[in-house]
Amino acid sequence: MDWPKQLAVVTGGTQGIGKALTLGLTARGAAVAICARDHREVERLAAELRAEGSKALGVPCDVRDESQVAAFGERVLKEMGVPTLLINNAGTGRFAPVAEMSLSAWDEVMDTNLRGVFLVTRAFLPAMLAKSRGAIVNISSLAGRNGIANGAAYSASKHGVIGFSKSLMLEVRAHGIRVMTICPGSVNTPFFDAETPFDPNRGRILDPDDVSKVVLDALELPERALVSELDIRPSNP
Repeated sequence: MDWPKQLAVVTGGTQGIGKALTLGLTARGAAVAICARDHREVERLAAELRAEGSKALGVPCDVRDESQVAAFGERVLKEMGVPTLLINNAGTGRFAPVAEMSLSAWDEVMDTNLRGVFLVTRAFLPAMLAKSRGAIVNISSLAGRNGIANGAAYSASKHGVIGFSKSLMLEVRAHGIRVMTICPGSVNTPFFDAETPFDPNRGRILDPDDVSKVVLDALELPERALVSELDIRPSNP
């Protein structure tokens, strides 16, 4: 991987795994275009990266919103060019028993975690296909492999990411585009600052940099090789 020739799009790029990936990419020399809902945070991080000598664009964008995603895609393509890497990382969680979960909470999770992956992928995929090269990385979760009590919306959305990624991989692999699904276990991010069914020892679970390193190292493989799915677990939580 010739990192200085790469342009990476990272959604949810201002905190947690997304921020670790953004910093890891720029440390290796890649240009980045990041989005997040908080315009102050996304603009601040992009400015910091540019001050350090990286090529970076930060755009406020809610991945649930079709028009915002389309505007984000258009701006990246116009100002930065066609991405060689697309990392769908933006995600959220709302937790409650199914009998007590509101439709708005269900929709927020599904729209962010699954609809957002579709919208962002669709915004950039035609241009990537025209170039016949690149990689798409979708951040799912071990919850996408196993159900969670009080986490039906989150688990269903992450199962959906895995299914979407498998289908997408079969569509685009013959066109020079690799699709990778990453399924982390518990990661010490702001995800656990909110109320969740989980109560991990945050000093023993994964660090966002652990996930970032795995993703970037997997992308280092020759283009003839595809790691289609990866589970990353805390070794001794």
